[in-house]
Amino acid sequence: MAGGFFVRIARYLGAWTAIVILFAVQWYMHDAMYSQPWRVSDYVRWSMIEWYTWAALAPFVFWFASRHPIGWPLRLRVPGGHVIACAGFTLGAVVIGAFLAHVFEPGKPPFADQFRQYVSKHLAMDVLVYVLLATLAQASTLYRERLRREVDASRLQAELAQSRLQVLRMQLHPHFLFNTLHAASTLVRDDPTAAEDMLLRLSDLLRAYLDDPRQEAALADELEMIELYLGIQRVRFKDRLTTHVDATREAMASAVPNLILQPVVENAIQHGIGKHAGPDRVELDCYRDGDRLILDVRNFSSTLEGALPDRGIGLSNCRLRLQALYGDAAGIELAAMAEGGARCRLWLPFRAIAASNAA
Repeated sequence: MAGGFFVRIARYLGAWTAIVILFAVQWYMHDAMYSQPWRVSDYVRWSMIEWYTWAALAPFVFWFASRHPIGWPLRLRVPGGHVIACAGFTLGAVVIGAFLAHVFEPGKPPFADQFRQYVSKHLAMDVLVYVLLATLAQASTLYRERLRREVDASRLQAELAQSRLQVLRMQLHPHFLFNTLHAASTLVRDDPTAAEDMLLRLSDLLRAYLDDPRQEAALADELEMIELYLGIQRVRFKDRLTTHVDATREAMASAVPNLILQPVVENAIQHGIGKHAGPDRVELDCYRDGDRLILDVRNFSSTLEGALPDRGIGLSNCRLRLQALYGDAAGIELAAMAEGGARCRLWLPFRAIAASNAA
């Protein structure tokens, strides 16, 4: 901490020393071209008195300018305050410079003579120096304020996006719970054992959903949840429904939105075996394609004629979540298959993530 402070002080003095040398060289070259120059040490001494005085005053100028920013529209009291401050700092620089010249100049010339010389030779320059320092302070203040507003805006935007995602995610819980409880209620009288098994699976599934606040999870975690859900549906439809899940090892480690597959699989079952007599098969394939992760959900008894089945809360919610998380890099597509049935394909950026121990 202290080391950083001394480094900043060294840099500050180094910058003013560069100005001292620059003006000393300029004054010496000017006199060498048009008259007989003085000794080099004289020019360095004069330049040091001039600019090290402003080095001492500059922090106070920065402090005043930062406390009295000039906004838009201009307010008379703020520019007026800067006019008074300019006069005060300029007079201070002249008085300090004249006093130092009285002390350090050979022969110790009278203070009054040095004061008159500084007024005649340095007053205009000192006014310009104050204006420049005040302008730098104003620019620095405006820059920091802009950065602060950008950070605040980014934070608020992130919080808004997170809240929206959380709302979308929570919308699925009552939707899914209602559908599953409805399925269980149809089995209570006809097959109490199957209904009990379904409710136990539902309990495990909801516990996993509600205990995981993450917006993203590893595909391996998501497939664990899907297997619980498919187990519930297999109990419900018995031998009529068969399922198959296939995922490459590489895909299993990819990040996916939490609870993204369940509404898609539910949609396939609802608009497949849920509306058509006879058996059905639901397949889920997950694999990497370049820099994208592909998630294919297929069933073989759905039809896409009439109202598209992706207009409900499930797939619409999926689209909104993918858009919020990944923008145009992700999407969802529903299409009919040539051999019959429908395929819902999700794609999103491939990004590795660690699987949860709770999966």
